Amino acid sequence: MKMLIAVALGGAVGATGRYLFAAQALRFFGPGFPWGTLGVNILGSFVMGVIVEALALRFQVSPEVRAFLVTGVLGGFTTFSAFSLDISLLLERKDIGVAAFYAFGSLGGAVLALFFGIWLMRVVLS
Repeated sequence: MKMLIAVALGGAVGATGRYLFAAQALRFFGPGFPWGTLGVNILGSFVMGVIVEALALRFQVSPEVRAFLVTGVLGGFTTFSAFSLDISLLLERKDIGVAAFYAFGSLGGAVLALFFGIWLMRVVLS
């Protein structure tokens, strides 16, 4: 039960963070491109790399804390379903090039950000 509560609380924190981030991105950049979703997925991947590597190298935490951070907060912060919807909407608008840029930029950016987070923690904590 503690694990479920940890994930639920983390999910609430992450989803709130995603909403606030996306709202600011919309306000700053406008509605033409899904900058909010792109940003949360890349930032969330970077933070995933940082957290997972920091926990592996230095910090011992309970399974509940790990679940709160990784499954809850980051699971609530990042979003694959919004990414999929954004691509389908771009394709419906016949913005094929923008949809391709968004798809490859999201996937490539997220993986690179994750690797950068891991690398950064190895440099900082080693």
